Amino acid sequence: MDWTFKTPDDWQNHMTTITAELIDGYQVEITNGDHTWRADEPLDLGGDNTGPNPYDLLLGSLAACTTITLSMYAKRKQIPITSLSVSYSHEKVHADDCEQCDDAHTGMVDRIGSQIFIDGDFDEATRKRLEQIAQRCPVHKTLEAGVVFDETVYVG
Repeated sequence: MDWTFKTPDDWQNHMTTITAELIDGYQVEITNGDHTWRADEPLDLGGDNTGPNPYDLLLGSLAACTTITLSMYAKRKQIPITSLSVSYSHEKVHADDCEQCDDAHTGMVDRIGSQIFIDGDFDEATRKRLEQIAQRCPVHKTLEAGVVFDETVYVG
C-alpha cells in the first residue's frame, strides 16, 4: 500500500486500523499490521511499566505528527530547518482555572501544553508561517475539533 502524502491534509482521507490485545496485567500489545508496540501503566498504578501509558502514546502521536508536518512543509517550501524538537504535556485542570477555556467548558478539562523549537535562518514571514503550520498537523486538528465515536462492544 502506497501512503505517499504530499501535504499533511492528505492524511485525512487515509483510514487506519489499530488493534490492541491485553497480554498480562495492564500490558497491551498494539499493532497496525506493520508495526507492533506495547502500552502499560506505571508501577504506582498497578502496571509493570513495560511501555508508555495511553496518555503518553497520545502525546507521542501528537508530537510525531507535529514534527512530521513541520518537516514536510519545510521540505516542500525548501525552508532549511537546522533543528526541530517538540514537547507536549497533559494535565487535567478545572475549567475555572483554564485561561484558554471558553464558558462552554465546565468541570475538569484536559489541557495539553506544547513547546516547539524550530531553528534555522528564517525571515519574519517564514517564522510566523511555521508557527501556524505547527498547529495544523492532522492529529492536532482532530483533538481540537473532537471526535465522533462509532462503537460496537461485544461482551461474550
